[in-house]
Amino acid sequence: MTGPTSLDTPRPLALGVHVGQQNATMGELIDLWQRLDDTVDWISIWDHLYEAPPAGGTTPHYEAVATLGALAAVTSKARLGCLMFCVPFRNPALLAKSIIAIDHVSGGRFEPGFGAGWHEPEFRAHGYTFHEVGTRFDQLVEGLEIVSAMLADDGPFTFTGEYFAVDGVSCVPAPFRGPIPLWTGGRGPRRTPATAARYCSGWNVPYVGPADYRGLNDRLDAACLAIGRDPSTLERSVNLAFHLGADRSGADAELRRIRDQWGPEMADRVTAGALTGTPDDAVEQIAAFRAAGADMVNVALRLPVDADALDAYLDVVVPAARTELT
Repeated sequence: MTGPTSLDTPRPLALGVHVGQQNATMGELIDLWQRLDDTVDWISIWDHLYEAPPAGGTTPHYEAVATLGALAAVTSKARLGCLMFCVPFRNPALLAKSIIAIDHVSGGRFEPGFGAGWHEPEFRAHGYTFHEVGTRFDQLVEGLEIVSAMLADDGPFTFTGEYFAVDGVSCVPAPFRGPIPLWTGGRGPRRTPATAARYCSGWNVPYVGPADYRGLNDRLDAACLAIGRDPSTLERSVNLAFHLGADRSGADAELRRIRDQWGPEMADRVTAGALTGTPDDAVEQIAAFRAAGADMVNVALRLPVDADALDAYLDVVVPAARTELT
């Protein structure tokens, strides 16, 4: 099947930051969010119950729904996201009510994402059954069926699935300013693209290189065309690990650190899905993902972060990328 692709009607470039809510006080997170709110287009957090990378629940870490309420309350400009709510963690109808509350606190800036979860130890530790991946995807789809219907405000909704059920459920108040964009993401070759095409306004994938990202975008285009959807109506984003240096010396030191930590072969895989080098290098890397179909490029921060490198990203890379690539 042929037809339009995601590159046919490009959106203006958006730049965001995905902040893991760990290893920091709430005050430190708020300070960072407020700084980002004045600079970037998107701020998101994740939905983990333990830290990432995993350390057995030994790192200070905040739960997502409550943290999103705080994020919504202390910012006023950026779009806000969760990449991704782990659907097996919560009753979907209750999650829809939480989303509405965050949506209203934010003044209509919240765009939640939904996933199947992957980190078995945090499931086990908190009393959740870690089903095989196909079952978790079934839970994701049922959850999206419920959440999307409730947020559409089409009146009482009844649904009976294998894992979740609602009986005449309503969601009042309605979204703050119209439909709430829903996201999903991941590298899955079949069910992830189909789920994004059917339910979502946006799709995100983390830590891949531009060539792999283009291939995943092609799968997403095909999934849209298979159900008669224009692929350009589905926003695409990528998360890149943040390994930038403020200057050449800092960039070289960060690359040496990655190679020492991971070894040469794994280091190449890590850096393929990362923002590396100097600010000038970073703009070129963002351009490569833009050419591969990204509407939005996010850097993923895990605190503490090199202050000089973050300053360089926000003060140099972001304005340069907007000028050169939008």
